Amino acid sequence: MGPMERSRIAVAGASGLIGGALVRSLTADGHEVVRLVRRAPRTKDEVRWDPEGGTVDAAGLAGCDVVVNLAGAGVGDRRWTDAYKTRIRCSRVLGTTALAEAIAALDEKPRVFVNGSAMGYYGETGDRAVDESAPPGTGFLPELCVEWEAAAAPAREAGVRTVFTRTGLVVAREGGAWGRLFPLFRAGLGGRMGNGRQYWSYISLHDEVAAIRHLIDTDGLSGPFNLTAPNPLTNREITAAMGRVLHRPTLLTVPAPVLRTVLGEMAGDVLGSARVLPKRLLESGFSFAFPDIEGAIKAAL
Repeated sequence: MGPMERSRIAVAGASGLIGGALVRSLTADGHEVVRLVRRAPRTKDEVRWDPEGGTVDAAGLAGCDVVVNLAGAGVGDRRWTDAYKTRIRCSRVLGTTALAEAIAALDEKPRVFVNGSAMGYYGETGDRAVDESAPPGTGFLPELCVEWEAAAAPAREAGVRTVFTRTGLVVAREGGAWGRLFPLFRAGLGGRMGNGRQYWSYISLHDEVAAIRHLIDTDGLSGPFNLTAPNPLTNREITAAMGRVLHRPTLLTVPAPVLRTVLGEMAGDVLGSARVLPKRLLESGFSFAFPDIEGAIKAAL
């Protein structure tokens, strides 16, 4: 399919930050978007599913050229209690399994299945830069990402081109980690976290959506792709850039113990270091509109 042909595209997670932006982009270009919803459908472009119950109204997927799954309970939304960790896991793994099995059972299968994942796959990498050839890390998020990607196997085994988007920290005002940072920095309360030496692999929301569309449109691309800008920076460098763009002081530092108290186990992802490179995305011919942090921050504003 060339980018110009009108396609029927199913999107799970359409109410989320990335899913919402993707749906707006696809709709603007004249594609027909079918949204998967967890309630009774209200319009003809909605299809019911129950990710944790493992059911999808497969008839609604019939005729879809593309299925995109970005659904899952937010990782950065609240403290990781054991119950919430179970929800994070089930919403992703069971939802992906249900979609992959529904796709595999269709007479006419979609051309491509794009399934969300996260750069959390690599865990803590310190100063070491990693690309898609790196093994998974250890801990809750890497184990989750391995299981999440493995859940797509039924679609892949049925011959559907299957792509995993290992997304970094999305620079956006509307949600995610950055959605919480902007108000802090605006109030002059922004500062480096811990020692500030940990790497943050970020991507502008614009490039995130453009990369997903590139992966949909480019035949032959399958497997994992890191959706992160080409130059990960340290928390200290990003803090300085936020201060410059927003014209606010960034003198404060948030000590590691405070972050651990406020965030619990999730603090490891904020204090941890992930230096993740988009090797396969660049090799596939994708070019970033906002490769540097200042451009990504300005684009978000």
